Amino acid sequence: MNNLSKNVAIWLIIAVILMTVFNQFGAQRSAQSQIPYSQFIEEVRQQQIAKVVIEGNVLKGERSDGQRFTSYAPSDPWMVSDLLKNGVMVEAKPEEQPSFLMSLFISWFPMLLLIGVWIFFMRQMQGGGRGGAFSFGKSRARLLDENANPVTFADVAGCDEAKEDVAELVDFLKDPSKFQKLGGRIPRGVLMVGPPGTGKTLLARSIAGEAKVPFFSISGSDFVEMFVGVGAARVRDMFEQAKKNAPCIIFIDEIDAVGRQRGAGLGGGNDEREQTLNQLLVEMDGFEATTGVIVIAATNRPDVLDPALLRPGRFDRQVVVGLPDIRGREQILLVHMRKVPVAPDVRADILARGTPGMSGADLANLVNEAALFAARGNKRLVDMDDFEQAKDKILMGAERKSMVITPEDKKKTAYHESGHAVIGMSLPGCDPVHKVTVIPRGRALGVTMSLPEIDRFSLYKDQMLAQISMLFGGRVAEEIFVGSVSTGASNDFERATSIARDMVTRYGMSEALGPMVYGENEGEVFLGRSVTTHKNMSEATMQKVDAEIRRILDEQYDVARKILTDNRDKVEAMTAALLEFETIDAEQIADIMAGRPVRPPRPSAPPQPPASGGDKPSAPAPTAHPAQET
Repeated sequence: MNNLSKNVAIWLIIAVILMTVFNQFGAQRSAQSQIPYSQFIEEVRQQQIAKVVIEGNVLKGERSDGQRFTSYAPSDPWMVSDLLKNGVMVEAKPEEQPSFLMSLFISWFPMLLLIGVWIFFMRQMQGGGRGGAFSFGKSRARLLDENANPVTFADVAGCDEAKEDVAELVDFLKDPSKFQKLGGRIPRGVLMVGPPGTGKTLLARSIAGEAKVPFFSISGSDFVEMFVGVGAARVRDMFEQAKKNAPCIIFIDEIDAVGRQRGAGLGGGNDEREQTLNQLLVEMDGFEATTGVIVIAATNRPDVLDPALLRPGRFDRQVVVGLPDIRGREQILLVHMRKVPVAPDVRADILARGTPGMSGADLANLVNEAALFAARGNKRLVDMDDFEQAKDKILMGAERKSMVITPEDKKKTAYHESGHAVIGMSLPGCDPVHKVTVIPRGRALGVTMSLPEIDRFSLYKDQMLAQISMLFGGRVAEEIFVGSVSTGASNDFERATSIARDMVTRYGMSEALGPMVYGENEGEVFLGRSVTTHKNMSEATMQKVDAEIRRILDEQYDVARKILTDNRDKVEAMTAALLEFETIDAEQIADIMAGRPVRPPRPSAPPQPPASGGDKPSAPAPTAHPAQET
């Protein structure tokens, strides 16, 4: 609103100036008609002119009938005598000259207007130009005062090891002499590395909140501009401001935007970005360790950073902020549940077990979605059913109940999903099936969701083979029970082939080819990798790799066919349950696999009236097997 009022005021001033200039010019014009000089002389001889005022070469006259006119007179020495002979009253005045200020303004107005337009557009290109139109080199870092930062370590959960790594930074900022008297030097820079949404920014803010020091926050993209040298000037200005506010913390988010490896890519590098990086390297290695300025940066792409940025003396320490384990997820859920009214039946430990692979941002989104579901149901509290619905929406996609599906297509989808689920419950290497649905979700007509019982940090050969068999379950079920195949298994085939290829080429899980990496150079050119492609294996070896991948896929396809053939009754029972209930959970799936009658689904809590007044794979995420893409 403030920027809008400023822009309106500027345009009003410009409009007033233009109106003043036009009025000044308009004042010099009169409403009198202008006639040629020859007509003027003719009317003088006919004695139709009563009065004439001569101003230089301009004649302003009045006829006998009172009409006024103007004319332009050339150098005519006989004009005055002709006027007097014909009884015309003649009055002479000096030519009217504009004032000095007005002349100066009129002569300089176009230049001033051009300068004003140039400044306006430069402000627009610089995003408003905080601090004035010529403040290109000023730092864009946002200063968060120590009294305006309420975040502390109590607000950060799920990364206990990372908090321990940075806890000594708080001690240093509070009492630097404790380390300096023994000759110790606190790390000048700390690089936080981790997947998106794991809380790197929140952890950096909590350090400043615990130490009660100013917190300068800036993104790596804020340094780079269209003009060469602006980014380097902003780096210098940022460190100058930080030294004035020391002890303090400088936080650079997404540092890979400016700290990418120099000289990378085809045709040379980006001069502006590389100059900015060079200035950042100089500043980080130039300021004294006793100034109390600590630089914290965050990125999820440490592999593309310049080696000079990571050397000791700049970013001395790397803190890994990884995905939380089951206890970390429970703590994160408890932190976010403080902001919403939860029902007594909500258990964070159960939700943590059902959300493996989720980051802190994912869990915050889960709590928010649950609160939205409760609000739609006019509930006073957010209960466990709301969290389950939110979890299903995040993991499997939003329901598309309005989508019209024929009973025949629905039955085929049910067979497809039953094939996935029966194999998943039959093979010990598969994760237990958590839920199966034939309600369209996202782009799929049906989904089978599996959840691991514990957090896994490694995958073993039998587990990967079981995953391939489970992925083939949908296609095999279509062949056996439907009699024809559909396009719904395309994503299953892609994932199965990818797993088998990794087993052979990356993990050495093939007895025929042995423990060796078979692959080609896949480095990205624009990340400083090689431009050319180097083959690490011969054509004959490539044929052996393809044959081994095909063998693994064929064997697991046969395993899936045998399991479904031996369990036809269970597939039929699960298909019938899906057609009746549309969604079945783990308890109903266990009844089917045990040969018991399927219990009906548990009723959801009724809506309440509104309240008055108020290289080893990381932990695998829950897998969902879509039936058919729309």
